[in-house]
Amino acid sequence: MLTSKVAKRYAQGLLNFTQESGNTDSVFTEMGDIVKTIEKSKELQNFFASPIIDVKKKVSIALEIFKDFSPVTKSMLQLIIKQGRESQMQNIAQEYINKVEDMNGVQRITITSASALSSENISNILKSSELVNHDNKFDVKSIINPEILGGYILRVGDQQVDASVKSKLSKLKKEFQLN
Repeated sequence: MLTSKVAKRYAQGLLNFTQESGNTDSVFTEMGDIVKTIEKSKELQNFFASPIIDVKKKVSIALEIFKDFSPVTKSMLQLIIKQGRESQMQNIAQEYINKVEDMNGVQRITITSASALSSENISNILKSSELVNHDNKFDVKSIINPEILGGYILRVGDQQVDASVKSKLSKLKKEFQLN
């Protein structure tokens, strides 16, 4: 998923502030909670995306939902909403998480497969790949996509290994068409 420039800029500003104030870890946890909360609630997504609802109402609802958060996070939420960027709130929070993980040397890895993989299979795929830096920590996200038919697609950062049956069949089809 491409992240907007808006999300990157807000996340970078928040990261700079939290590094100066020394509360990067607590805000990191809260940003994770924001992502999960918005991701799970279609109603909340629609609420923040609605141009009809008043800014003051959006601020009061956001502060009520996230009432246990630190003043820094609450201020950031207010700023995002007052600037009319509430539809980007989840992206901003996710981008903040990504920036903190990058700063800490955590690799984000995505494995897409046709069916669920066991932890042993995931471990074997990661061990066999040169893209994975085994000295660093990594965060593995598993996606199931039956359209790839079999095999897997491993994505580490901006690099990808496509070992799916669908891509192999597609290559074979092109070869037959050329010959």
